Amino acid sequence: MSLIIPLKRLTLGTLGDISAVIGKGMDFTGTWYIYEMEMWDEDYFNMEVQAYIKIESNNRGDFQFGLVSGAIDGKVVDYANGKRFEFTWGGNDECDPAHGSGWIRIKKEGLIEGEFRIHNGDISIFLARRAK
Repeated sequence: MSLIIPLKRLTLGTLGDISAVIGKGMDFTGTWYIYEMEMWDEDYFNMEVQAYIKIESNNRGDFQFGLVSGAIDGKVVDYANGKRFEFTWGGNDECDPAHGSGWIRIKKEGLIEGEFRIHNGDISIFLARRAK
């Protein structure tokens, strides 16, 4: 005989939105336009659309740079030197299924630094500005 005990799932209503968790002026939510990537030049990362990463208040979002795109699921993590939004993603790389992870941190108001990791593939640091 097995016993299954349901756990209470924390929801957005339980925790509040992401901006309340990280504080005013340090909000990761919104659309950020990628303007520099360590591994790829602008001709590649903007080839189909303006490269971007978008984070919603429910800690989900999406992104696209070059021929890599995906859906994001993440959380805010507190470190001694500040907070980061860390995420995993699933999507496509040139029409092939792909997944990976990454993070972003606020460098200053309106500017983030982050990293995309493609599982068993490339890793690239990027810089992005908040869309207006």
